[in-house]
Amino acid sequence: MLTDVLGAVWRRFPSELKRWTMSLSHPRFSVTAGAVITDDRGRVLLLKHRFRPGSGWGIPGGYINKGEQAEDALRRELREEAGLELQDVAVLTTRTFRKPQQVEIVFVCRAAGEPQQLNYEIQKAEWFSLDQLPASLPKDQLELIKRVLDDGAKTQD
Repeated sequence: MLTDVLGAVWRRFPSELKRWTMSLSHPRFSVTAGAVITDDRGRVLLLKHRFRPGSGWGIPGGYINKGEQAEDALRRELREEAGLELQDVAVLTTRTFRKPQQVEIVFVCRAAGEPQQLNYEIQKAEWFSLDQLPASLPKDQLELIKRVLDDGAKTQD
């Protein structure tokens, strides 16, 4: 009975008040798109970001803008950061992080060409085989890369 009354009162609140109440009562988080990008030789592309913690090496990606689809955000980020186009894009997994509060949609895809002009955020763009990955690569990204490259090796057998 009480929940019915509260529901009826809630429905009569002005929209702006409901949005404000929801924004205060729900945690905020960012949404990003990243990718394990491979080439025809079975290597993975890593970018060395100037502003990324640690060594800076990691899989490419970035924030999704309001109203933007995840795949479109990934394509935009790769064009902006490395002048690179993508093909055969498919969702690999989604993951959540507590710090920072973030949801990441991870894709697997192939590069259409080579990295071109790097923007100011990126120091280097390099292709790595599984046995040559930077030692300082975050463990979670290493596991994603192994998953993709191991699956790729199995399909070639």
